[in-house]
Amino acid sequence: MSTATDDRRTGGEWLQAWDPESDSWDSGLAWKTLWITTFCLTLAFIAWFLPSAIIPKLNSLGYEFTKSQLYWMAAMPGLAAGLLRLVWMVLPPMMGTRKMVSLTTLLLVASTLGWGVRVQQPTAPYWELMVLAFLAGIGGGAFSGFMPSTSYFFPKRKQGTALGLQAGIGNFGVSLVQLLTPYLIAMGGLAVFGGSQVMKTAGKPDKSVYFQNAAFVWIPLMVIGAALAWTMLKSVPIKANIKQQFDIFSNQDTWWMTLLYIMTFGTFSGLSAQFGLLMANLYGAGNDKIVSGTGAAAQVLVDGYAVPDPVKFVFLGPLVGAGARVLFSPLTDKMGGATWSLISGLGLIGSIAYTIPALTPDTSSASALQGGFNHFLWGMLAIFLFSGIGNASTFKQMPMIFEKRQAGGVIGWTAAIAAFGPFLFGIGLTTLGAKPFYAIGIAWAVMCVAITWWRYARPGAPKPS
Repeated sequence: MSTATDDRRTGGEWLQAWDPESDSWDSGLAWKTLWITTFCLTLAFIAWFLPSAIIPKLNSLGYEFTKSQLYWMAAMPGLAAGLLRLVWMVLPPMMGTRKMVSLTTLLLVASTLGWGVRVQQPTAPYWELMVLAFLAGIGGGAFSGFMPSTSYFFPKRKQGTALGLQAGIGNFGVSLVQLLTPYLIAMGGLAVFGGSQVMKTAGKPDKSVYFQNAAFVWIPLMVIGAALAWTMLKSVPIKANIKQQFDIFSNQDTWWMTLLYIMTFGTFSGLSAQFGLLMANLYGAGNDKIVSGTGAAAQVLVDGYAVPDPVKFVFLGPLVGAGARVLFSPLTDKMGGATWSLISGLGLIGSIAYTIPALTPDTSSASALQGGFNHFLWGMLAIFLFSGIGNASTFKQMPMIFEKRQAGGVIGWTAAIAAFGPFLFGIGLTTLGAKPFYAIGIAWAVMCVAITWWRYARPGAPKPS
């Protein structure tokens, strides 16, 4: 990495020189950069996963989409994020932290505003909502620019903690939007723009809601975040054009770490996007074996079984995964990332295997259904836990395995590929069904455990990290 300046990168936002490994490292600027970019990254994840909080309720608001259409719509932000991360991964050295973070945060307003408008009346065509779902992927694309950019400001000994905090707190945006949505849509006082909607849920009374609140409340924070980034951030003068950044693909560890991060963040993002729909279709009102009829005439076929509302549970998975990423990041600095990546893989094998039996609900009795739902929920939370641990450990490994400029590119690349998680999970659950898709997840985790042990974790490993 070169920090020499040129005529285009002097004064203003550009630092004259920056070496975080030296005694003159400005930790105050580094931490200020971390907290501002983390605030903006949290908003980016909120924009990215806002559709996952809205899509399961679209039919209750008057739309008439099929299960397959809803799965594809929930998958679209993941497809967009994966594609857009390939763009954002090359922006940090070219645009600098200040411009990239501030302009990206402003772009989040577009999809957020669109969802707030289109939930008010069930009149939007399917293609338009798919476009809004795609634009929400900008929030996911931001990750591959924000994380490498932040890594430039910290020494290697601090990068596990710094990147873990940024990614983990940013990941809380997923849980935050899913947790707060049920409360926001009930607050008529917040509905400055637009009136109420009637939400119809099988087996329950009709309910007046203000679904636009779930989107509009975040827009002022996005404007504030963009303003903070523009006025307070600086940029590290790293010289790396697109051709130089692509030299990461000649390093075999780029590909091994990509496989590992698909296992961890691919699982976290994929399940975060599909958790609500999967829960509804297995154990909720979307399951035709449990509920028949529509509206007030709907009947619970298994007497005494209360159909769970996914909105009350869906935030728990991302909350556990994001929390694990934050809490385990300091441990990866102390013990090394490879050890925790190994634990993550083994934990995912066990937790996925535990969850598979609950993917076929037993409708023979109310107690069997309730027991199956509890089994499903605890299994899913375990999957989120171990994926979160792996998210922390892999981001500790990459700065240790690669030199600084390459590490930023690898972080961006692996994050880009893993961001396809929501899209791949949507396709897999729609075309293969839940049980075969989860079985593939076990096979993938077994492969990643073998890679981690042989390449990074065993005594005498080629790249201990």
